[in-house]
Amino acid sequence: MSSRECTMVQIRLGDKCYPVCKRKLIEQSDYFRALYRSGMREAGQGQEVQQLHGGLSALGLELVLDFINTSCLARLEQHGEGQEEHPVLEELIEAASYLQVTPLLRLLLSQVRQGNCLELHHLSQVYGLQDLQEACLDFMAAHYHQVLRRPEARPHLLLPGALRQQLRERRMKGTAALVAVGDFVGASSLGLALPYCHPQEEVPWSMLRYDEVAQRWLPLANNLPPDLLNVRGYASAMLDNYLFIVGGYRITSQEISAAHCYNACLNEWSQMASMNQKRSNFKLLAVNGKLYAIGGQSLSNVECYNPEHDWWNFVASLPSPLAEFSACECKGKIYVMGGYTTRDRNMNILQYCPTSDSWTNFEMCDIHIRKQQMLSVEETIYLVGGCIHELGSSQKSSQNEDMLTVQSYNIATREWLYLKENTSKSGLNLTCTLHNDGIYIMSREITLSTSLEHRVFLKYNIFTDSWESLRRFPVFGQNMLVCSMYLPNMFKL
Repeated sequence: MSSRECTMVQIRLGDKCYPVCKRKLIEQSDYFRALYRSGMREAGQGQEVQQLHGGLSALGLELVLDFINTSCLARLEQHGEGQEEHPVLEELIEAASYLQVTPLLRLLLSQVRQGNCLELHHLSQVYGLQDLQEACLDFMAAHYHQVLRRPEARPHLLLPGALRQQLRERRMKGTAALVAVGDFVGASSLGLALPYCHPQEEVPWSMLRYDEVAQRWLPLANNLPPDLLNVRGYASAMLDNYLFIVGGYRITSQEISAAHCYNACLNEWSQMASMNQKRSNFKLLAVNGKLYAIGGQSLSNVECYNPEHDWWNFVASLPSPLAEFSACECKGKIYVMGGYTTRDRNMNILQYCPTSDSWTNFEMCDIHIRKQQMLSVEETIYLVGGCIHELGSSQKSSQNEDMLTVQSYNIATREWLYLKENTSKSGLNLTCTLHNDGIYIMSREITLSTSLEHRVFLKYNIFTDSWESLRRFPVFGQNMLVCSMYLPNMFKL
């Protein structure tokens, strides 16, 4: 390298000159590297002042030259998370793009954060910076609900509906996995020899994931928050690949209104705004980007959670309080079935429309159901487990309530179908979720009755109406739930 490349040169913009090391200028800027090595007269011997044109701002040039001299963005970091950062970013990226300072543009990939991600994404589109655009999309998808709450994220500003949909889809880019949450007791502490079980230190397990290839459960790296331990009667739901656990009661029988959220993309828990009403033994459903907390012990009121604002507000209440009822979302509406009113059996199928914020009686049933788990696929609602009482003089007066059954109800044809039973497994106190082509169910053998129940793991294939018995759940436990979520590929399922 010649000695001329180690000298100081002046960059002139308007009537101001900025000194910079020529060697560093050539190393960091493709624009100046091409200029000095082109043999053009402007870069020849004695040309120690380089005149810049193109409408660059003085602040943008100063920031770029600071980076060239120091290899860091100290001045930019001083602006922090405030509103002042946005014009600085625009001028910085304009100058860095014009002068082709690739190391600076590459450094920006690690500078994406909540305070600037929307603006950086917008600027990456303006200046055609594909790598920066991808980094912004990844960050915004991983922090999706937090990004929604940014003041500049309103649809008419920087986060229109199409981009929101793109971020939701990006949150599902990982591997679809079954995750179990509960108060688990490690198999090793019970003296069980389970070679297919992942080695784990002697601590209580509370989050496990299922490896479908190896057919074994493995611990997740992140356990439940301490204040969620020993909570019973809570409700859970998946929304935008976040797992929400809300409400319930502590062992002291005190009901709570707290809400917690597990972000599968970041493998971390956070506490959300609490409900207005303390409630337990209720239903939590995700509908059209919001959560609905329905009923509870002696309650008829309903609350709606909006992740854009992180708050709950009351919506139309149930016609009357219900106990032991079932509910699910289907085609953008909520359906409630079975259970008991304060006076009698509930024989109505109730439908809630979020658009009109109203409940209607959708249909009367000729059977009474309670304690079912409800799931939906397209127009079909599946009812898993629970208790069924068929009414009418021609029907049996009683039946075995503790068996695992699956029924379906089509909301378009209003047709009921009784699907295959599994008489050796319990239909009570089970947990289930839709995953790929089936309903995965965690139940128990009907012959067992211990406080720490050993669960069995089953799959009901909704397309073939058949049961598949998977490996027995490897640990004892209680207060369990199983759900399906997308985990980042870093987990290497």
